[in-house]
Amino acid sequence: MGSGEEPSQMRRALVDSLAGAISGGISRTVTSPLDVIKIRFQVQLEPTTSWGILRRDVYGPSKYTGLLQATKDILREEGLPGFWRGNVPALFMYMPYTAIQFTVLHKLKTFASGSSRTEDHLDLSPYLSYVSGAIAGCTATIGSYPFDLLRTILASQGEPKVYPNMRSAFIDIIKTRGVQGLYSGLSPTLVEIIPYAGLQFGSYDTFKRSMMTWNRYKYSHLSFGSEDDSVSSFQLFLCGFAAGTFSKAACHPLDVVKKRFQIEGLKRHPRYGAPIESSTYKGMYHALKEIVVKEGFGGLYKGLFPSLVKSAPAGAVTFVVYEYISDWVQGWS
Repeated sequence: MGSGEEPSQMRRALVDSLAGAISGGISRTVTSPLDVIKIRFQVQLEPTTSWGILRRDVYGPSKYTGLLQATKDILREEGLPGFWRGNVPALFMYMPYTAIQFTVLHKLKTFASGSSRTEDHLDLSPYLSYVSGAIAGCTATIGSYPFDLLRTILASQGEPKVYPNMRSAFIDIIKTRGVQGLYSGLSPTLVEIIPYAGLQFGSYDTFKRSMMTWNRYKYSHLSFGSEDDSVSSFQLFLCGFAAGTFSKAACHPLDVVKKRFQIEGLKRHPRYGAPIESSTYKGMYHALKEIVVKEGFGGLYKGLFPSLVKSAPAGAVTFVVYEYISDWVQGWS
């Protein structure tokens, strides 16, 4: 009964895990420079907008004021390797994260639709796509969070380095904060990931369905009655690009709060601005309020531009690579 289906279920899970891990690793490595720049802006307390003129009594001048200026500064002070700072723990995070995410997502959609065929999943209610994406995102976040924390710390420290490598950062966090220190900022992360992952996967499915409808319409009117609705790689890229942009723009303030919690107590060189002392923020709501009061509403959107420049192609690359590798691996049988 179930034994006949078990090998195919196991194989499908391996396909999703492998395709998810590879797509996450490629996407992460390609977009690392933009991720480093985004993090530098997010953990910078000094305002980068005109609000800073009104708050000179609180913070000094900002080290990073724009994408191009930040790129030049990092290149001059840290060289090209500076743009891939924290990439090792990021890969340890992204590869299991995307593997878990896509595997759980496929399982949930299979359960909801009663079929393991990807084509049948597009017939699901859009609401189920959003809910499945949110649950998959939460599961993947909890499973890979310590590496996310280490990635943020290594990427934000600048020069001279506080931690020479991931191992030294890990040991110091355990010593100073305990095991729970590896989960600093998890609460705002989960609050962020529910709408973020839900919007990312839900909007991707919505855009993909729309693209298939357009293809059917186009071919039925222009190709002598043919109704080929297959989605091209460029169309998949556009769907992923739109999904990545939409979800990241909507959830960016919570990502800023998460980064602040992650680097609390990190001692950096003064040229990188005021440090975020331990227990600066008492909770997520307090952090949002403090950022608005001291940095203006613009403080909640620090790093948004490099984040969008990074997330849109990252989302596109992840979805396209996942779809192709999934089809390729399945074609082995």
